[in-house]
Amino acid sequence: MDVIFMGTPEYAQKILEGLLADREINVVAVYTQPDKPVGRKKIMTPPPVKELALEHNIDVYQPFRLRDEVVVKELLQTPCDYIVVAAYGQILPKPILEYAPCINLHASILPQYRGASPIQQTLLNGDTQTGVTAMLMEEGLDTGDILTIKYQDVSSTMMLEELFDVLTECARELTPEVLHNYTSYKPLKQNEAEASLCKKITKADGEVDFDNALDIYNKYRAFTPWPGIYLASGLKLKKIALEDKTSKNTAGEILSIEKDSIVIGCRYGSLRIYTLQAPSKNEVDALAYINGKRLDIADSIL
Repeated sequence: MDVIFMGTPEYAQKILEGLLADREINVVAVYTQPDKPVGRKKIMTPPPVKELALEHNIDVYQPFRLRDEVVVKELLQTPCDYIVVAAYGQILPKPILEYAPCINLHASILPQYRGASPIQQTLLNGDTQTGVTAMLMEEGLDTGDILTIKYQDVSSTMMLEELFDVLTECARELTPEVLHNYTSYKPLKQNEAEASLCKKITKADGEVDFDNALDIYNKYRAFTPWPGIYLASGLKLKKIALEDKTSKNTAGEILSIEKDSIVIGCRYGSLRIYTLQAPSKNEVDALAYINGKRLDIADSIL
C-alpha cells in the first residue's frame, strides 16, 4: 500500500520508522514543517522526520502553508491509499481530507485531551491510564471518528520523558496495525460530552507556589525538563518527590533537614526537595542551598 506521511518531531519520526520497517507499506512522500534555526547560533536544523525520510530517499515537502492552492494541487498528484498524520503541526484542508483516508495518531484516549499537550495533561491530572488513539481526521481539532485505541497504564512516579517514550512506542506499533486492518474497523463517533482540550505549554506554566503538594509534584512530572517548575522568585525546584498529600502546613516552611534532602511544607501536603537552582546559578543540593542562606527548620524557603 502507498502512504503519504505527515509529521515533524521525534514522536512522528518513530512512527515513520515503524512504517518504513513494514515491507507491505510504501511511503511515497513525506510532509513536514520547514527547517528552523536552533540554538544560540541559530543554525538551520531540519525536523527529525525530514532527516529520516532523506536517509530512505523519500521525497520531502516542507510547505509553510499546507492550505495553499499550489501545495494542495501538488499533493493531490501523488497517488496514495492512506495519509498518516502524527504531530504534523498544520491543519489539513478539506481537499486533502477527501483525497484519501487521513489517519491521525493522537497521544491520549480521545475525546480527552484534544490539542497540543495531551501527554503533559495526563500527568498534570494524575491519570493512571492513557493511550494512543487512531482516528479518522476531519476539519475539527482531533474530533474525528475513532478507529481504535491502544491503552497504557501510568504509574504515579512516571515522568514526562518516560511516558513520551512509552506512548511513542505504542504509536509506532499501532500505526502499521491500523493500516493493515483498516477495512475491519467500524469508526466510532467521539462523545462530545466527554471532550476536553489542552493548550500549548508555555514557560509561565511552570510557576508554582507551596499550596498543594500533589499538584506541584504532578507539574514537576509534566514539566521536566521543560519548562521546569520554579517559584515566583525564580528559584527552580530541580529534583523533588512527593512526601505526603494530606498534612496541613505553613506554605514554604522547612519541616525537616536530612543528609540528602529537605522537606518543605505546603498548605496541603509536603514535598521532599533534593536539588535547587537559584537564578543565574548552578544547580546545588538542597542542603547546600539552605546552608548558604542560613536557613533552618521552621524557616521559610520563600
